[in-house]
Amino acid sequence: MVKNGPDEPGPNRGTSGRLIIVASPIGNLGDITERVKNELAQCDLIACEDTRITGGLLRHLGLTKPMVNYHEHNEKEVAVELADKISAGLTVALVTDAGTPGISDPGFRITRECQRRKLVLTPLPGPCAIVTLLSASGLPTNAFRFVGFLAPKSAARRRFLESALSAEETIVLHESCHRISDFLDEMLEILGPQRVVCIGRELTKLHETIRTGPLGELVPALKKGSLKGEFTVAIAPSDFTL
Repeated sequence: MVKNGPDEPGPNRGTSGRLIIVASPIGNLGDITERVKNELAQCDLIACEDTRITGGLLRHLGLTKPMVNYHEHNEKEVAVELADKISAGLTVALVTDAGTPGISDPGFRITRECQRRKLVLTPLPGPCAIVTLLSASGLPTNAFRFVGFLAPKSAARRRFLESALSAEETIVLHESCHRISDFLDEMLEILGPQRVVCIGRELTKLHETIRTGPLGELVPALKKGSLKGEFTVAIAPSDFTL
């Protein structure tokens, strides 16, 4: 539940409230923008996926702000409460653990609620893993489809890959380090050794790797190295060649 407290009212109370959608670093804290720093310094309340992670970001910026948990398990209820506060004049910043809210992260319900009420929304552009990977992939980006995280079951992943056999656009997805090895094998088996993919691991972090190539070459090479960390995968259109 979102509660009022003695430390909550800020400089924006009584004025036109708004929701600030904050893109936060996906690994490298140097990627935070000056605009994000300024807006976080001025907001009244931060709605975040995990107060411990956002608290670390605030300490890095030298800021102290009231925070409230807003995550996939309480989105429906808290979205309404936050919109009520915005309607009352507060400026609320929405921050997820990493990247842009609403992109495979909580955010859809609060932005929808604010749109329904015709409240002001201010998106602050910044880090996003799928755009980061696409920009360096060498794959076509005039059209792409983002599918988030695939189902954990192998049978579901295989059905997805079969549907991607004739894809005319680049397909981008996230995959867990716990499943990436199996997923690489499944892609090689179903899409074939000539299908071009780009694999990004630990994007923007110290051990970042980005590799593009045919699956027949890429899968053995990747399996010789570390498969720990966070992965983003881009699958090229079926007729694409390097």
